Amino acid sequence: MKPAIKHLGFAALALIAGCSPGAADAGTKTAAEAAAPAVHPVSGLQIVPVTVTGTSGRHVFRSELARTSAEQAKGLMFRTELGDEEGMIFLRNPPDMATFWMRNTVIPLDIIFVGLDRRVMNIAANAVPYDETPLPAAGPTLAVLEINGGLAARLGIKPGDKVEW
Repeated sequence: MKPAIKHLGFAALALIAGCSPGAADAGTKTAAEAAAPAVHPVSGLQIVPVTVTGTSGRHVFRSELARTSAEQAKGLMFRTELGDEEGMIFLRNPPDMATFWMRNTVIPLDIIFVGLDRRVMNIAANAVPYDETPLPAAGPTLAVLEINGGLAARLGIKPGDKVEW
């Protein structure tokens, strides 16, 4: 009888180990973790959704938020890839007459200038990598959204479309 009890003890121990605290909720996050903003693995910048809505539909980009002057100066420099659902948004505080260039930028970009009414003013489409030619906004700029070059045309994004973040 003793061997059966020993065997039962190991089975009970295995059950207890499988039901240890944390095993059932190992994939869940704490409230603090769930509330923490997502961070881009390369830049370390906070990721926010940026939505562009127009006659072509609604397009959402997981965008890195460049807030500081240093973050905005670096932008997407030296990056070798950007997904079609990704972007970088530059909030202009205070709004100004934004001008961008492609210094040290490896990939072509569409640079979308957003006016004070949160609508697309103009797009510098397919900005050429490494080109230092100034690419200006058509007026006072509240934000600038950078996405993959040619993507705005493929998605039908155009001046007048609403931009939200």
